[in-house]
Amino acid sequence: MKLKELLADIEIISCTGDELTEITSVAYDSRKVVQGALFVCVRGFQSDGHTFISNAIEKGAAAVVVEEEPAFPVEAAVILVPDTRSALAHISAAWFHYPARQMTVMGLTGTKGKTTTAVMIRKILEEAGHKTGMIGTLGAYIGDRKLEFDKNTPTTPEAYELHALFAEMLREGCEYVVMEVSSQALKQKRTEGITFAYGAFLNISPDHIGKGEHENFEEYLACKKLLFLQTKETVVNIDDPRWREATEYAQKRTTVSISREADFMGTEIQNLWEPGLLGARFQVSGRMQGEVVLNMPGRFNVEDALVAIAMTALAGVAPSGIISGLKEVKVKGRMQVLRGVSEYTTFLIDYAHNALSMECLLQTLRDYRPKRLICLFGGGGNRPRQRRLDMGRIAGKYADLTIITMDNPRDEPMEQINQDIMEGLKVYGGAYQVITDREEAIKYLIDNCADGDIVALIGKGHEEYQEIKGVKYHFSEEEIVAKYVGMAQGRQAEK
Repeated sequence: MKLKELLADIEIISCTGDELTEITSVAYDSRKVVQGALFVCVRGFQSDGHTFISNAIEKGAAAVVVEEEPAFPVEAAVILVPDTRSALAHISAAWFHYPARQMTVMGLTGTKGKTTTAVMIRKILEEAGHKTGMIGTLGAYIGDRKLEFDKNTPTTPEAYELHALFAEMLREGCEYVVMEVSSQALKQKRTEGITFAYGAFLNISPDHIGKGEHENFEEYLACKKLLFLQTKETVVNIDDPRWREATEYAQKRTTVSISREADFMGTEIQNLWEPGLLGARFQVSGRMQGEVVLNMPGRFNVEDALVAIAMTALAGVAPSGIISGLKEVKVKGRMQVLRGVSEYTTFLIDYAHNALSMECLLQTLRDYRPKRLICLFGGGGNRPRQRRLDMGRIAGKYADLTIITMDNPRDEPMEQINQDIMEGLKVYGGAYQVITDREEAIKYLIDNCADGDIVALIGKGHEEYQEIKGVKYHFSEEEIVAKYVGMAQGRQAEK
């Protein structure tokens, strides 16, 4: 592709070199530069691409995109721009021939619920016969097939990887893409230039504030709002107190609520608990009428379901298809009920990994009035001690029994992590046991849970590894539960 074609959508301050130069690839990591590449110098948290210009030239870069002129002669075209991150987004779209323009793209932003809502939307669209791609915390999917890419890829990938995924989805016949749009992605302009047919604001609360993320809540909110500058129609959860401010840039709003008048309302919410199902039933009214059964517990999941209902209804899915899709949806690692443990005991996996999400989870499970509410969790190493103390406090407040175990200790000793959790548990005097080996802890619960118990395996969620001293070891709670349930059933049969 000619350099001129890649620069068509970019504000350029100056350009030296031949714009008809043939470009063989695009890279923002100098280690991936090949002969004839266009190298975009992006400033990151840990490094600055401008310091690697000489490396890129040595490897054969034909052109470099910069925010400041190199201090030395460069034998390549030099394109000076106001913002290289913005440039990377537009260059990436052009390199892959604008695949997002040929599909209906849906974007979700919010502090909590993005993953759950994305999976709900994908399931509804697939059930209605529309091939759908999904990008987010769980990875990238076409239907149920997971696409291969770096495990360290963020919730919303960098612009080049993002458009590469769009291109693959388009090649495989996707009509829709539903994606989580993180505040960091908006801050770093990874989605710049993409037009979202539908966008959604779910909620907002203080999170991702600190070094390397956002300076304060105001900046966090300001970044979230940017999604709606590039969205045609916005679905808004008006039960969040900051909804007006968060969506002030929205061109057109469709509202959802479980507590007030809205375009899509959820009412008569009832808990459902029966073998293999822990969820809710509710009525939808407003621009759609019907009863929805959701195999996920909690009023907040009803809120997320309403957003999914509104988004897919706007896209033209019939009410019957929406209701059918939601009844079948299951989100990996998000209040995921594990089938087959026991007819009368409910085991579930959830990704809650801070006090706010943990309290929301345990409060919700308490509403089902289990005989015992048991939670198993550990603390992440190399993370603030206060987070572990707070999670211990919440466990002590709501759980009848807490099993303290290993999460991702990273470089911290387990003894210190466990001590922090125990200090938190003492606030409410919650009963607990320490079983550091997480597999042994799960086995203990399978052997000792009773009829009417709800057991929550908290913290790992969709993750299938444990990180210990810089190494990630395979660890799947689903696999472990299946293994020990099978062994327990075998012992029972022998009797």
